[in-house]
Amino acid sequence: MKAILVPVFFNSAEDPEFVSHLAALKDLLSDVVDFQAPAALGGQIPPTDGVIFPQMLGDAYRRLQEFKQLPQPIMVVTSEFGTVSMWDWEINTYLNANGVKVIAPYTLEKTKQACRAFALRRELRQGKFLVYQDKPASGGKQDPIFKRFYWWEPECVESIEQRFGLKVVKKSFKQLAEDARAIPDEEASKVWAERAGRTPTTNLTHQAILSAIKLYMKIKADLDADPSILAAGMNCLNESHFCETTPCLAWNLLYEERRMIWGCEGDIVSMLTELLIERTLESPVMMTNLYPFLMGKAALKHENIPYFPTVEGDPANHVLAAHCGYFGVVPQSFATQWTLRKKVLAIVDENSHAIDARIAEGPVTLVKLTPPFDRWSVIEGTLHKYAQFENSDCLNGAVIEVPNGPKMVDEVVSHHYIFSTGHNLNSLRMVSKVFDLACLTLE
Repeated sequence: MKAILVPVFFNSAEDPEFVSHLAALKDLLSDVVDFQAPAALGGQIPPTDGVIFPQMLGDAYRRLQEFKQLPQPIMVVTSEFGTVSMWDWEINTYLNANGVKVIAPYTLEKTKQACRAFALRRELRQGKFLVYQDKPASGGKQDPIFKRFYWWEPECVESIEQRFGLKVVKKSFKQLAEDARAIPDEEASKVWAERAGRTPTTNLTHQAILSAIKLYMKIKADLDADPSILAAGMNCLNESHFCETTPCLAWNLLYEERRMIWGCEGDIVSMLTELLIERTLESPVMMTNLYPFLMGKAALKHENIPYFPTVEGDPANHVLAAHCGYFGVVPQSFATQWTLRKKVLAIVDENSHAIDARIAEGPVTLVKLTPPFDRWSVIEGTLHKYAQFENSDCLNGAVIEVPNGPKMVDEVVSHHYIFSTGHNLNSLRMVSKVFDLACLTLE
């Protein structure tokens, strides 16, 4: 889906600079923007995702009210290179100071990121999240823990739907599992035969693989029936008694085949956070649990490990990241190492599986939307290494350093965070303007 943008001119759509810059933008942004007919500043703006100024003039200082009437935020991309012109910094500062939200990208890629954000904003209003669950935290595994999670509250669903326009559709996890089990082994074997050569497995039984493939097939059929679904998740741990397998392989295959965003444990807040990052920045994303070293024995006990990994620097500024026995559900295309292994956690069926994978070491950004979903927590850090603990619930976790561990623990918004590769705070701030989000940081 491309952004629909209206180019806005000051005095004439025939102005030579406006014409030449708009022509350049149409060429540079052809993959992310459908440009509508130019419109005059102060004139009627047709329905659109946003407006873009290929040219800026000093008249802006005297036409503030006309700027305020435009759809917000406005894009100022005034060089023939698909970026803002440095000569427009003063005008942009003036507009921002007077209540006009301006996006002024300084690289072509940042311009494209903003355009993808405008397109996603429209797509969300037309889209759905699909979640498989029955009665979360009511007669399931580890209810005392799971009943504390906000994403299952009706208030959470309503807030997300109202703020972003999408709909959250719920289906029975129990029924899904029953329908998956009913698929004949022969059909599942054919599907696996087409994917086995490019999907590494280690010490998994053939039956475990077929169970995983059957779950994938049933989810895929539900997604095929409704193209408006943008992300899917399920209450795979708390209600694991319904199912003989886990959805890790299914989420991997569905992302690789159609860029379907997934949600472990039915966490719709994580699903939305992932979607906002992946669709705009086109950055690798994945969800995992955070275990700050400062949490001490409370964190160690949950992962069943005797101590935290040895690190260089202050241990207080370090976090162990692990989920379901390994780092988390990492799609193959994001991974430097990847294999499917037997399950680790005791609360899932013995026939289940988990992904053992790594993303590249180096800069990472931790992100999570937070109620009332007009803000998100953004933490830039560094993934230094991976740590392994035998006979534990952390057979392969990631060790991350953050700038200010004590402040992070004081202000952390969830045990679930989304990882994206690279330091992305600057880009996320720009995306935040499109979605009207505040960035909570450790700065």
